[in-house]
Amino acid sequence: MAVEKQIPSGGEVVLRFEDVTFNYSENKPILFETNFVVRKGIKLTLMGPNGAGKSTLFSLIMGERHADEGRVIIGQGLKIALAKQFISHSQWNLTVREFLQLAFDEKIYDIDKRAQSVFATVELSVPLDKAIKDLSGGQKGRLLIAQALIQEPDILLLDEPTNNLDKAGIQLLTDFMKSYDKTVIVISHDANFLNAFTHGVIYMNTQTYQIEQYVGNYFKVVEDIKRQVEKAERANAQLEKEIQNNKDKVNFFALKGGKMRKLAAKLKDEVEELEDSKVEVRKEDRTIRPFNIPCQEDIGSVIVTFDSVDVLHDGTPVTRKISVELRKGDKLHIVGPNGIGKTTLLEKIAKRSEKGVKIQDGITVGYYRQDFSTLDFEKSAYQELAKVLKKLDDQLLRKTAASMLLGGEQLSTKIGLLSEGQKGLLMFAYLRLLQPGLLILDEPTNHINFRHIPVIAEALKNYEGPMIVVSHVHEFVKEIGITQTLDLGKL
Repeated sequence: MAVEKQIPSGGEVVLRFEDVTFNYSENKPILFETNFVVRKGIKLTLMGPNGAGKSTLFSLIMGERHADEGRVIIGQGLKIALAKQFISHSQWNLTVREFLQLAFDEKIYDIDKRAQSVFATVELSVPLDKAIKDLSGGQKGRLLIAQALIQEPDILLLDEPTNNLDKAGIQLLTDFMKSYDKTVIVISHDANFLNAFTHGVIYMNTQTYQIEQYVGNYFKVVEDIKRQVEKAERANAQLEKEIQNNKDKVNFFALKGGKMRKLAAKLKDEVEELEDSKVEVRKEDRTIRPFNIPCQEDIGSVIVTFDSVDVLHDGTPVTRKISVELRKGDKLHIVGPNGIGKTTLLEKIAKRSEKGVKIQDGITVGYYRQDFSTLDFEKSAYQELAKVLKKLDDQLLRKTAASMLLGGEQLSTKIGLLSEGQKGLLMFAYLRLLQPGLLILDEPTNHINFRHIPVIAEALKNYEGPMIVVSHVHEFVKEIGITQTLDLGKL
């Protein structure tokens, strides 16, 4: 049942869901007879577990998908724009100008002028004839926001907008959102970013397939939801105690015969009633269980040696001499502004193609790419995990996947159809089974539910091998126990 809290009234309704039912597939319900409204000028967080259908909800609002039943109503004459999580690989050969033009149905002849205006807003400085593939991750992130803003929308949808942005980029976006006077709905794992400007939360309940609406800043809403879950768990614990007590009595009285047997039958009925009265705790509020990433056995002392690295200055690679060694337990944090070449460097290290970086022979590299392209999107999650194992162990595979909240349904699903958050958890399951001697992680918190991040941080902290990580999330970096920092911007 939806929580009886409403988004602040006073503004006109710009978006309305009326009895909307949508099934992603026959066995994948997303919404059932859902109703909610969004008012003009309100800024909302869209919350829900990985795989709940948050991005799908955005596609319904955009008209890219259509409700099976019910209506999605947009205010007359209102424009909607969506900044997606990432730029599809199929668009990487486009120029920046061509990508911006995709936002419009008709040819825009002053696209260059409009581009410079929004580029100033997001502080993006790239030539319009530059290919998407040649942009850094941070530049791609700013370009996605620019493509949405260039449409001058009345309703702005942001899907993980802080992914790949550095600290300065996140602060810029935060300040912009504070002053932005249009309606906004945003999906993000960055709690501090959300709390800075949102008025309330739209919450996707994956048990009822309803939308719950909460009012208040982000941290307050999260605390409200936490209290609901704890209350449900306490009630269930008390019921479970009563149930077990009655079961013990049933077993005892059933052996006595006569009136005692009748009493046993009555108690058995009471047990069934108590079982029925238990509250189902929301699945979406589950957190992944504590886990570890085993390290490859018998690795040497010095696993990685850095003599030089290539950094980008105005798009041109420049080789810089450095002297860095990584041993067991060392954790190297690579930092630098967007466009300096952090992601490119990690990729080259993982492929052993960075000339100035030597990885010890025989070392298995576990590489977490921020776009998950090391995974085969046409394979099922089960098939991808199975190929890691030298000998298939179905029980181990399923247990490892389940610890990442990936059950039978997710394991049988093509990876390309999983949510970005589920792909991230799949990568951690993959790394656990791989047992690498070196971990290379590129923005491993992108797309991940905020509840899971402390658990992941603890696992990485306890990893016994060397690690190279790029992350803009300060709290996460602090928790994993960084031992060295390499600032590419200072080379």
